[in-house]
Amino acid sequence: MDTRLPTLYVSHGSPMTALEEGATTAFWRRLGPAIDAAFGRPKAVLAISGHSLTREPVLLAAARHPTVHDFYGFPEPLYALRYDADGAPALAREVAGLLRAAGLNAQLSPEGGLDHGIWTPLRSMYPDADIPVLPLGWPPNWAPEKLFALGRALAPLAAQGVLVMGTGAITHNLRLFAGGRGDPAQPEYPESAAFRGWIADKAAAADWAALNDYRRQAPHAALMHPTDEHLLPLHVAAGAAGDDAPGRRLFAEVQWGHLGMDAYAFGAGAQALVTQLSS
Repeated sequence: MDTRLPTLYVSHGSPMTALEEGATTAFWRRLGPAIDAAFGRPKAVLAISGHSLTREPVLLAAARHPTVHDFYGFPEPLYALRYDADGAPALAREVAGLLRAAGLNAQLSPEGGLDHGIWTPLRSMYPDADIPVLPLGWPPNWAPEKLFALGRALAPLAAQGVLVMGTGAITHNLRLFAGGRGDPAQPEYPESAAFRGWIADKAAAADWAALNDYRRQAPHAALMHPTDEHLLPLHVAAGAAGDDAPGRRLFAEVQWGHLGMDAYAFGAGAQALVTQLSS
């Protein structure tokens, strides 16, 4: 068994994904067991969410993380969902050391909490909440190249059984929900398809230079990501793989015609995860 975990980027979508049954939730429910079968149960999850934004890297080193319902205007049953998980204070200190050794000023915080970008997929992947979680807050104003380098500093974690998982959305323009574009089953917009296809092609080619320059090179980048905090965790995850193996798209779905729910694995173990998911 190859014990070096791949790194992941998972599109977490709307908070309602935690309540609704659909293709994405079904994929997450297969993903956790597939990881366990191919690599063994992760010792911890280092989570980089599009909602955990800070001025510099900050590790939430609490011993216990409560569920954070960081949204409003949704049905009451959503606020009743819980995913409280143990933290990883010792791992937080180790990760801070890795980042500082790479010249990155990382801080430790005694605070805890899992935003919906973290607990929504984990609740389906590992429903018993029995794996410690370490959230890493990150600066959204850092360039993709710098976030890729931040990921590179995390590369030793995979060999230790720590699952590095970035979460966001492969396409994320909430403005498109306004103006009458409200059918959840409508066909995908051509702009979304072009952007998602470009990301998949560049990841499969391990073309990190192009991916880091996606804002200029990718088709319809500004439309698909007016702000890019939901895509940038992909760059951290790709860097954290620590090698130049191709990235593998594990799952592809589009909701509402424009909200991409794609998931990726990076690193030498990515293909093994693809194989396990297809078995």
